[in-house]
Amino acid sequence: MTTRPPLPPFTRETAIQKVRLAEDGWNSRDPEKVALAYAVDSRWRNRSEFVNGRQEIVAFLTRKWAKELDYRLIKELWAFAENRIAVRFAYEWHDDSGNWFRSYGNENWEFNDDGLMRLRLACINDLPIKESDRKYHWPLGRRPDDHPGLSDLGF
Repeated sequence: MTTRPPLPPFTRETAIQKVRLAEDGWNSRDPEKVALAYAVDSRWRNRSEFVNGRQEIVAFLTRKWAKELDYRLIKELWAFAENRIAVRFAYEWHDDSGNWFRSYGNENWEFNDDGLMRLRLACINDLPIKESDRKYHWPLGRRPDDHPGLSDLGF
């Protein structure tokens, strides 16, 4: 088994680093790559869906990004302790009819000693927005370091 630094117990600095690494991974929109950050037996609750293990994570993310087009995400640390991190996030996407959304949510994460996430609990709400109301305009992929974060955008 490989480790996925930073490892718990987290400090403020390492928790912020872990959050940014997760954001970067999800912005890649590569289900196979993203799944490697999770324990083989990881458990998720995402909205009303329950996902168990890496194979189901890959299938879930493949479905997600086939529906949520031009997906761009920003995550921000909310709290941390020992092997747990709480984040808040917002992402923008559109469906295949060109309808834009901003999805807001919170996640609670728990990590194993190897730094792999073994539990992810996500609550998410979708807000329809006009394309002109979008705030995330960077090219697909990693958010540039100089792009405003959630607090800077007033989210």
